[in-house]
Amino acid sequence: MKRKSGDIDILDKQIALEQAIIGSPLILGNKVTLLQDGASTYAAMFAAIRKARDHINLESYIIEDDEIGRQFADLLLERQRQGVQVNVIYDSVGAVNTPAAFFDRLRAGGIAVLEFNPLNPLAAKKDWLIYNRDHRKILLIDGSTAFIGGINISSVYSSGSATKRIKTTAVNTVAWRDTDLQIDGPVVAELQKLFMETWQKQHGPALAPKAYFPPLKAQGKDLVRAIGSTPDDPFSLIYLTLISAIGNAERQVELTNAYFVPDPQLLKSLIDAAGRGVDVRLILPSHSDSDVVFHAGRSHYAALLKGGVKIYERQGALLHSKTAVIDGVWSCVGSTNLDWRSFLDNDEVNAVILGREFAGQMQTMFNQDIAESVRIDADAWAHRSILLRLKEWGASLFQRWL
Repeated sequence: MKRKSGDIDILDKQIALEQAIIGSPLILGNKVTLLQDGASTYAAMFAAIRKARDHINLESYIIEDDEIGRQFADLLLERQRQGVQVNVIYDSVGAVNTPAAFFDRLRAGGIAVLEFNPLNPLAAKKDWLIYNRDHRKILLIDGSTAFIGGINISSVYSSGSATKRIKTTAVNTVAWRDTDLQIDGPVVAELQKLFMETWQKQHGPALAPKAYFPPLKAQGKDLVRAIGSTPDDPFSLIYLTLISAIGNAERQVELTNAYFVPDPQLLKSLIDAAGRGVDVRLILPSHSDSDVVFHAGRSHYAALLKGGVKIYERQGALLHSKTAVIDGVWSCVGSTNLDWRSFLDNDEVNAVILGREFAGQMQTMFNQDIAESVRIDADAWAHRSILLRLKEWGASLFQRWL
């Protein structure tokens, strides 16, 4: 049943707000498929790669030389041998532990490989910008199918994330809970533009002439906006659209995020929303691969709980998702964490999907994660140990750089 805001339906209101934000357009005619863990994401990616006939563009923060990384390498090399041009961008910090021989093998097979902002200043083709990292995860097939989200190329994502399916994927490592999207339709051209812009800004070699921007027909009914951000932008469009959506929420704000170190404006937006009666719920990690980020995020719990925000910590898996669903109509999935680095220092990419049907899928996913989470009780949190308080205080001193 529709709820009215004056004479304006909630969906219409969010569409109008998105259209008012300058930047990439809202595009109709897309089919968006929600992928809820690494296993399903990799299966969909491999299937799409095998169908490629013209080109494949891959941009990933992390590409590891492990079982999954080698499966990608083998499949990409096979497609390159079949005449499909493959172009790869990887981040120098994200892939710092990946041997050079891994990428040399790709190059030897004809794949164009570009290292984003090399750690070695002598290898830099532009200014040495060590703090600007490419945190995006984009896979583009023939300019018509795209995958984006939080999933890197690494075996840590390869097992399912449901508690009953958790297995160790490496020594002392449990499955990671993450989310990706497969997008088919006209909006893929906007994601292709982002890849091309990065390639050019990083002074990559001339790309082989291929049909990078084919005519794209409608594949579904989803209304989608692809949003990229870089430190070169005067402000982050990803941040702006999230703050706008939260600020205009009427019923629900539901965020799931791996690295939660909010700046004052985001913190205020969440508390203000709760203060006007919006049900604000956050799912955050119960443990993390970064203790400093984990405790810096927890340093904000007291203010959030006091302001009426409900906080849940995901159990049984290492949470890595970056998702949002607002008022049952506005959804967002991408690479962007809710921290200073993502909004000020990284290249990031997200997709905003407007519509009730897709938001319903997001809501189901959110509820599944809630069922695997423990709610933080305000009274219990107020009586947490001195040791935890000290860790939070110490970590909070570094939050601008996290």
